Amino acid sequence: MNYRNFFLVIFFTSASLFSFSQSKKERQVAASVEKLRLAMISGEKPALEAVASDKLRYGHSGGKIESKQEFVETIATGRSDFVTCDLSDLKITISGKVAIATFKLDAKTNDNGKPGEVHLKLMTTWQKKHGKWQMLARQAVH
Repeated sequence: MNYRNFFLVIFFTSASLFSFSQSKKERQVAASVEKLRLAMISGEKPALEAVASDKLRYGHSGGKIESKQEFVETIATGRSDFVTCDLSDLKITISGKVAIATFKLDAKTNDNGKPGEVHLKLMTTWQKKHGKWQMLARQAVH
């Protein structure tokens, strides 16, 4: 076996073990975080509304706090436009019907037509309601 194949086997084995080590709830929360990522890229209002709790408090790294309506409108109108959005280092902690997900976000943006980049660390709080996980709170830091 050559080195390339050896490392591929190790990588896929590690990835498989990680996914098996996650609980069912952790996989559900991870799927909700992915839905958030995709909704932020698409800017589709229904997708953004579906992932966010009606009680959402959405905190920006600069200190601004938005409601669900403000969060949805900001992204849906392109005032905050995510061209790409990559998440890494996802960690999930669950306590009953509440989950905390922390991760790094690296994105290319086009806010109001102005290209840029953002590199943030995020903490999101998720609540399971009516069988699905919704983002209840989000806070970003540089």
